[in-house]
This record gives sequence, C-alpha cells and structure tokens, in this order.
Amino acid sequence: MLDIQFIRENAALVKEKSKQKGYDVDIDQLLGFDAKRRELLVQVEGLRRQRNKLSEHIKGQRPDEEQMAQGRDIKDQLADLEHKLNSIDQEFIALLKQVPNMPADDVPVGASEDENVVEKEWGDKPQFEFQPRPHWEIAEPRDLVDKERAAKIAGNRFAYIKGGLVRLQFALIQFVMDILGDEQILMQIIQQNNLNVAAKPFTPILPPAMLRSEPYTASARLNAEEVTYKLADDDLWLNASAEHTLCTMYWNEILSEDMFPIRYIGYSTSFRREAGTYGKDSEGIIRLHQFDKLEMEVFSTQEAGEDEHKLLIALQEYMVQKLGLPYQLIRKCTFDIGKPNASGVDLNCWFPGQNRYIETHTADYMTDYQARDLKTRIRRKSGETELVHTNDATAFAMSRILAAIVENYQIVDGQVRVPDVLKPYMGGKESI
Repeated sequence: MLDIQFIRENAALVKEKSKQKGYDVDIDQLLGFDAKRRELLVQVEGLRRQRNKLSEHIKGQRPDEEQMAQGRDIKDQLADLEHKLNSIDQEFIALLKQVPNMPADDVPVGASEDENVVEKEWGDKPQFEFQPRPHWEIAEPRDLVDKERAAKIAGNRFAYIKGGLVRLQFALIQFVMDILGDEQILMQIIQQNNLNVAAKPFTPILPPAMLRSEPYTASARLNAEEVTYKLADDDLWLNASAEHTLCTMYWNEILSEDMFPIRYIGYSTSFRREAGTYGKDSEGIIRLHQFDKLEMEVFSTQEAGEDEHKLLIALQEYMVQKLGLPYQLIRKCTFDIGKPNASGVDLNCWFPGQNRYIETHTADYMTDYQARDLKTRIRRKSGETELVHTNDATAFAMSRILAAIVENYQIVDGQVRVPDVLKPYMGGKESI
C-alpha cells in the first residue's frame, strides 16, 4: 500500500501518477473516508479514556446508580462508534489498496506497452545457412517436448519436457546457483556498475508453491481473475511466480538491521491461468499454465533499494550474456510496470526461428509499497523501525530460456548445440 500521509500531502500528484499507470482511483473519496475515520477514532479513544477513568475511580467498591448509568451510556456510545469506525475503516482500506505505487521519475510515461523504451541492445543475432525454425518444430519431432500427450491428460498449455532439455534445465539451475553464490563475481558486477551495495551471496531456497489469501493479498501480487489458480476446498492459491511466496516470507516480522541485505534465489514450479491470452504464443513452450522458475528476491534498507534493483538487472544481463543470447533491455512505461512497482525492466531475448524478441526476464522494484501491507520491517541499530524495500527479478523462467537456447543454437540436422558455459554441467556434452 501507499503511505496515507504521502497521499494526504500529495493528492494531486497521486491522482496524476495513478492515471499514468492506468488506475482510476477516487482519491477525493479516499481522503474523505480518511478524514471521517480519524474523526471517529478521536471520539472512540476519548470514550475509551472515559471508560478507563470510571473503572479506575470505582475500583474496589460497589458503583452507585449514577456510575452504573454512566457506564452503560459510555458502553452504548462506544459500541455505536466502533461499529461506524469499523465500517468506515473497511471502505478506507479497500480504497487505499486500489492506489498503485508511484512510478519513479525515470519511468517513461505511456498508455500501453507499445510505449516501452528500448534502452539497450546486446549481442549479434546468429546467422544461419538454412532457414531457422521455431523451437517447437525442433523439439517436438525429436521428442524433447510432448504437448499432445500433456493436452490429453491436463489440457492445453501443458507440456512434457523430456530428455536433453531436462538435463539442460538442471544445468541452468546449477549455473545460476554458482554465479549468485560467488562473492567475487558479485563484487565484480557491483564495481562495474558503480553500485553501493554489499557483495553478499544469494541463499538458495525452495519455497512453498501455495499460499493463503491474507498474505497473498497483502503482497499486492494476487491477480485472481486473469492469473491465479485457487484450490476449491482450501484457502490456498497456487503461486503464479516464485517471488510470491518469497516476498511474503517475513510477513508481520521485524528483522534486525544486521541481516540486510537478504538475498534469495528461489526455485519453484509456478502456475498461471493465462486468461485473455487465447491464441497468443499457443505454440511451443513460451506460455504455459505450469512452468519452473528461478527467481531472485531481495529485502533491503531504503537507501540500498534502488541499487539492489540495478544489481538484479546487471545480474540478468550477465547471465544472458554468458549464454550468448542477443537481447533488448526494455525500460517499461508507467502503464506496463505493474501496480506495486516503482520501476520495472524487461529483458527480451532474440528468437531467430520466430524473427522477433520475446520477453524472458523482468525486474521489479517495489520500494516500501509491498512491505507496508505485509508489515515487514527492519529494526535499525538505533532501535527505530521502518519498512523494508523489496525487489524481485527473474533469473530464468525455464521454459522460455530453454526455447531461446533451442532457437539460437539449432543446427541444420535438428540437433541443438549446448552453450559453452553450460557444457561443464552437461558432462562436456556438445549437443542435445
């Protein structure tokens, strides 16, 4: 959630920035509920003081008729005001949660993803002496992917990933773990990008794949209609991305300053409904209902939050460059960054078999927006507490990066060369 004090002091700015992100929130109504809520809170607290004073006055003795009548009157007034306050508070919180995070100053203003900005291009697109094919025309005939049998038992947008692609996926996992666990590599990237953060390695973590409604809602990541699957008989949702059970990990906790930064690399199977994407990337394994994902999650102090965001982007670029995959770095516009984000960046890798760039990575900086409702705080050495800042970023969404490797490393006989950096994890195997 956004800080209500910030909204009170910057109502016009919040209206403008919310509209830039595509959210038409009635800020005047929100502030009206806020004013009424504060007024009722003052009255409630006043009556509670009267009740406590009366209780203290008659403590240890039998109350007289006047005192009993006074007590009943206070009780009735308090019950009425608390009911009104609870009703107003619910309306206030519901509206407050509709207000998106404010975009950072460097986020381009745009009304659709077409207004995202290509900030950088890296790598030479591979040249072929034959017509490159899309990954499904390579993987499916060679029995590396079986969507037909998956559809038979689970429906569309599911796949059996098989053989060499499975070995390649586990090679990618170990490759990422080695990079993010190497303090020297992290220090090198930090220095190259002039960042003021520690070279603390990422801790590998296998998070739950499900979470309850309350923390999921607090994370501002629950998108029930378009994205997320819910278990019919339980208050449990399947996570739509690995960071959803990572960012909620310290729900309602106060953490010591010496723990920061807290950096995790989480591996989880994720699930998405993909509602509204009928016909979009229906071929191959780009857009599936079930996919495995390596996700970076960082909890930091306020002053380190932006540099942690830049570090995650630099790590994404480092890993994709090591794989030799050409890509675009996209600075997402206000419309496209998402409700809880202050800023967001995508990496779109080149897919020669489809002659286009496709999103494979995203990096999101939430400032303290996510932590406010999650009540995840840091206790400073001074004893003061404040909200943490959160960042998340894709290391690899497995099906997408496997598809990118297949298309960029295909050879004429239908085999796929193994990227050099992955060969040590494949027992030196040259191709699949």
